[in-house]
Amino acid sequence: MHPVLLRIPLPSKTIPLAWILLTFALLALASAVSSLRRSDKNAAIVPGLVVAGCVGWAATHWAETVALKPLPIYSFGVMLGLSLVISWFYCLELSDREGMPREPMGNAVVFAMAMGIAGARLLYILTNLDEFHDLTDMLALRRGGLVAYGGYVVGFLSSVFYINRIKQPFARWVDCCLPGVAIGMVTGRLGCYLYGCDFGKPLGEGAPGWLKALGTFPHWAAGTLDQGDGSPAYLRHMELFGHGELAQRLHDTQASLPVHPTQIYESLVGMLLLGIALMVRRKQKFSGQVGLTVAFGYGLLRFCLELLRDDAERGSYGPAMADHLLIPMAFGLFALAFAVGPASSFVSGTVRGVTSALAFVPAVAAFLVMKPGDFEPSHVIQLSTSQLIGLSTAVVAAGFWGHLESLMVGAVYTRPGERDGHKILVEESVVAETA
Repeated sequence: MHPVLLRIPLPSKTIPLAWILLTFALLALASAVSSLRRSDKNAAIVPGLVVAGCVGWAATHWAETVALKPLPIYSFGVMLGLSLVISWFYCLELSDREGMPREPMGNAVVFAMAMGIAGARLLYILTNLDEFHDLTDMLALRRGGLVAYGGYVVGFLSSVFYINRIKQPFARWVDCCLPGVAIGMVTGRLGCYLYGCDFGKPLGEGAPGWLKALGTFPHWAAGTLDQGDGSPAYLRHMELFGHGELAQRLHDTQASLPVHPTQIYESLVGMLLLGIALMVRRKQKFSGQVGLTVAFGYGLLRFCLELLRDDAERGSYGPAMADHLLIPMAFGLFALAFAVGPASSFVSGTVRGVTSALAFVPAVAAFLVMKPGDFEPSHVIQLSTSQLIGLSTAVVAAGFWGHLESLMVGAVYTRPGERDGHKILVEESVVAETA
C-alpha cells in the first residue's frame, strides 16, 4: 500500500496561517464575483461558502503560523479527486441524455460534491469526538477522516435543494446523480485501499492465498505520515493482539493479519451497481427508477459489507440487541422495502410474489446461522452508523419508488434528451410533479 504518492519540496520557512487562508478566500471570491457577473447566483454559492469559511478560520487563528515542509500528496486524496471528476463528467453525460441543461447541472454536481465532503467529515467527527480538540483538528482533512455515507446523504440532500432552486425535475436528477456516485465509488474506494483505512475483519486460515495477500497491510516506516507509524490495520491489530499470542507474528512480519479487503469489495459494489443501473435504464418505466435502484442496492450491499468491516472509527448507534435478532430483523426490513419498492415494477404477478418471498430468505438464514447453541451466550451488538443509514436509505427509496411509479400509471415514459433515436418516453408534466 502506498499512502503517500510523492512529496513536493517546499522552502523551509514559517508563514502565518491567515495568509494562506486569505489567499484561498480571494481566489474563491474571484470565482463568486465571476459567477455573479454572469447573473448565475446559484454558481456563486459554493465559492461564497469557501470565502466565509476561510475568513472565519483566519479570524479565529490569526496568530497561528505554519512551518513549511515537503508537501505530501496522499494517494487517498488523489483517488478521491479522480472519483469526483469521473462522477462529474458522467453526471453531465446523463443530464444531456435526460434533456437537462448542461451548465446548471454541472454546477449542481459541484455544489453536491462540496457539501458531500463536508457531510462526510461531519459524520466522522460526530462518531469520533474524542479525536478532536478544536476547530483546527476538525478542518485538518489532510490527516484523513471521512465517512463516505455521510457524504452521499448530505451531498444528495444538498443537490435536491439546488435542483429545486433552478427549477429542474427532481426525479430526472436522481437518475443522473446516483449512477454517477456508483462510478465514482469504484475509484474512490481504491484510494481507501492504498491508504489502508476502512479495512475488514481478519480472514480465516482457509482463505485463498491471493485474498490474504490483498488483505495484508504493512507497518510503514516512522515518518511516513504525520500521525502514527503504521497502516490503520497494523496499528489496530497491535492494539488488540500486541501482547497476546499473535504479538510475535505481527512483529516478525511487520504487517497486519490478513483481513477482508473491504475497500476492494466496495469498489466491486460500485461496478455492480453501475451495471444494474445501465440495465434498468434500458427498460425504465418512470423517472427516478434508475437512481432509486442504485440507492436501494447500495443501502443493502453497504449493510452487508459493514458486517465484514473492523475499523474502530465507524461508530455504533441504536438499540443494543443480540446479533442473531438484530441482523435478521434488519434484513427483514430490507425485504419489506424490496416488496414495496423494486418488486412492484415486475409486470408478472408471479414474479413479484416469488421475488418478494425470496427477499426474506437472508433474514431467515441469518437467524439460523447466528443463533447461539444451547448454553452459549448471545453476542450483543449495535448497528454501525453506516448500517443504520443504509437501512434508512433503502426504506426511503422504497417509499419514493411507489410514489413515483404511481404518477406514471397510464402514461408513457419518455426521455427528451435521448440522442440515439431509441424511442422510450414522455410526459414532462408528470415528471414536473415530482420536482
